[in-house]
Amino acid sequence: MSQTFTGATPLPHLGIIQVDGDDAASFLHGQLTQDFALLGLSEARLAGFCSAKGRLQASFVGFKRSHTQVLLVCSLDLLPQTLKRLSMFVLRAKAKLSDATAQYQLWGVAGDAVGTAGLSADKPWAKVEHGEASWVSLYPAWGVPRALVVAPVGQDAGLPSSMSLSDWQLGEVHSGIAWVTAPVFEAFVPQMLNLESVGGVNFKKGCYPGQEVVARSQFRGTLKRRTYLVHSANPLKAGDEVFEPSDFSQPCGTVVQVAPAEQGVDALVSMTISAAAGPVYSSPQAQADAQLKLLPLPYPLLADI
Repeated sequence: MSQTFTGATPLPHLGIIQVDGDDAASFLHGQLTQDFALLGLSEARLAGFCSAKGRLQASFVGFKRSHTQVLLVCSLDLLPQTLKRLSMFVLRAKAKLSDATAQYQLWGVAGDAVGTAGLSADKPWAKVEHGEASWVSLYPAWGVPRALVVAPVGQDAGLPSSMSLSDWQLGEVHSGIAWVTAPVFEAFVPQMLNLESVGGVNFKKGCYPGQEVVARSQFRGTLKRRTYLVHSANPLKAGDEVFEPSDFSQPCGTVVQVAPAEQGVDALVSMTISAAAGPVYSSPQAQADAQLKLLPLPYPLLADI
């Protein structure tokens, strides 16, 4: 796949929350898992939005289009409820939140065009502007550079020849970074999706909803689950459970994100660390075709302390 993983495709499954105002960045700093107070115009942030219990309600790629405007890219199926909940916390902050999905085009780009735009695979979350289009460097897939491009509707973003959405989605899975979507709403603390290992959590910033739970998971050695890359010969979908043969009555993990692959699907699965060491099945039966094949993650996992 890496030899043909190049081009650009629209991303209709993503949407944009726009935050305007003098307090846009400081407001988000107090709500999300990453530092937005020090966010510069040449960088982006991967961040989570948690419940008071530290469970992820949404994840974002966020960046500034100006000193008083921040765009948050998230899964479209969670956007309305996320916008509503975030807006509840604005109070006296000079920040106005809106659904700006219809105002922008969202593209995924892979291959040489990412380097031509001035981004590289070894510097994720960097951002460059080309006209009115914002290019954000993402984690690579199969070593191939990837970028998220956000441009106003009607503008020619100068993107390369098209690729299929299914190829992009497979690259998303192989990047090892999952989006929080409706089927896994409030299913995980950030570390269960490896967010702290890929720049999605800042443990030095101030408080945000669920911060104590997230910090406790990191510093008290209580983390029991991680996200792993797997191949399955059988169909999977986000929200499905997986099982260890030692106890088929109790699932050991949950499917987070899936994409079609050769002879089945590839997926990101959040499961117990102990389960990753042994056979895991996609059904509560020890059938050979239901056994998941563990694939290597493209980045190291940070150890909890």
